[in-house]
Amino acid sequence: MIQTINNIRDSMLEMFELVSQMFSLSVRVWSLAITVLLQLLVILVGLLCLCWVLLKFCVYTLPRGDPGQIHVAFFHPYCNAGGGGERVLWCAIRSLQKKYKNIKCYIYTGDTEASPEEILQKAKDRFNVTLPQPVEFIFLRSRSIVEAKYYPFLTLFMQSIGSIMLAGEALSKFRPDIFFDSMGYAFTYPVFRFIGGCVVGCYTHYPTISTDMLNRVSDRLESHNNRRFIANSAVFSFAKMVYYRVFAELYSLVGWSAQVVMVNSSWTHGHISSLWGVNRRIHIVYPPCDTEKFKSLEIIPDVEKKVKSIVSIGQIRPEKDHALQLKALHRLCEIVDPATETQLVIIGGCRNEEDHQRVTALKDLAASLNIEDKVVWKLNAPFDDLLECVQQGTIGLHTMWCEHFGICVVECMAGGLIMVAHDSGGPKMDIVVDYEGQQTGYRALDVESYAQAMKTVLESSSETKESMRLAAKSSVDRFSDAEFEMAFLGACESLFSSTNVVLN
Repeated sequence: MIQTINNIRDSMLEMFELVSQMFSLSVRVWSLAITVLLQLLVILVGLLCLCWVLLKFCVYTLPRGDPGQIHVAFFHPYCNAGGGGERVLWCAIRSLQKKYKNIKCYIYTGDTEASPEEILQKAKDRFNVTLPQPVEFIFLRSRSIVEAKYYPFLTLFMQSIGSIMLAGEALSKFRPDIFFDSMGYAFTYPVFRFIGGCVVGCYTHYPTISTDMLNRVSDRLESHNNRRFIANSAVFSFAKMVYYRVFAELYSLVGWSAQVVMVNSSWTHGHISSLWGVNRRIHIVYPPCDTEKFKSLEIIPDVEKKVKSIVSIGQIRPEKDHALQLKALHRLCEIVDPATETQLVIIGGCRNEEDHQRVTALKDLAASLNIEDKVVWKLNAPFDDLLECVQQGTIGLHTMWCEHFGICVVECMAGGLIMVAHDSGGPKMDIVVDYEGQQTGYRALDVESYAQAMKTVLESSSETKESMRLAAKSSVDRFSDAEFEMAFLGACESLFSSTNVVLN
């Protein structure tokens, strides 16, 4: 019995000794591993610092312009697209060239299929903008890496990575004094500020990610950026929420790199100040709208129009929701007096083959709704054609959810159209709002409310419509080219003060 107890005791002592040895070995292994990791970290940091120094050295050997001038480069890969963002670009350049003689402007663009002359001519035809001085185009060959069609999953993240690579190409071709992003590629800012040593400014049309997008994923609502199979799955929705929140943090970090931030509306201001935390550096600069040109159009009384035209202006992109316009027109035809002839005139900019495919799909939808004879397509129409359509129209139609601003909404109101816009974003907060106590238009959310609003316009008396037109025309003066120039140049002053060149 005693022998057995002694054997058990010896076995336990041996086991404890073995455990002690294993623990000691484990500590030594972990200590060695931590030491190796620390050494690798030090080496990695050293290599990064060396790469940084070499990169900075290489960057400072890149082409630069005349030191007696301030060189301002606008990053706008799709400057020939013909949308509202492009009008901001051309008016911004024009305002700088009109005021300062020793500023030279450049545009980083991927529109390699068009010549500089063709791009400038399109700006004149589409926007009625002519530049007083020459502008130099820096063509980027790798623009395709920022196109969404190549990234069916993790689209925002992959496009952002692509924009960093595109920024690298841009910087390698020319290093400006001031880098100005006018298209919303926030991940390019650290590249130009911390590697290129440039002063960084931006005009943000809309946040790449917003709380509205997060809410749609959280509520599992289907939309153009939240596909049905994700909305229908709790697991996929949770995974996408995590992805969006991580991306929002990254977006916040890179946005902080901009030294001057301009936004186009109260809606965008709220989101950007929340995401980037740079409230003191944010300026609301309403985009330039050619209000005078549109306001000069002679109003044709509706009684003289055999067909009541509903005019839609906007690029053919998924977020513009042209499908909702077609469905609303179909519903309107069901509830309006059959004697009232109506047609929808879609004036849209097509940037590429993908946009043309969307047009084909929309035409198929119109055919399935049996309204193809009531839809007129004017793709990439010149400015004069656009003016004629507005003058001949009765209603202006806008259907984009959370439109950041809505230049087309302003143009329609200035041209005398009764506006029916989406009840969200810029149209809700800044544009289609009461002016001096008078209604300036209508807002809607879905097929039925759009159809009812258009029916109300068509059935309103001439006096009611005229009163609304006058209020709308007066309200849009704050969105004129002159107001934009004043606000834009004022916001730019701190950018120029960061350079060593005296403006004249």
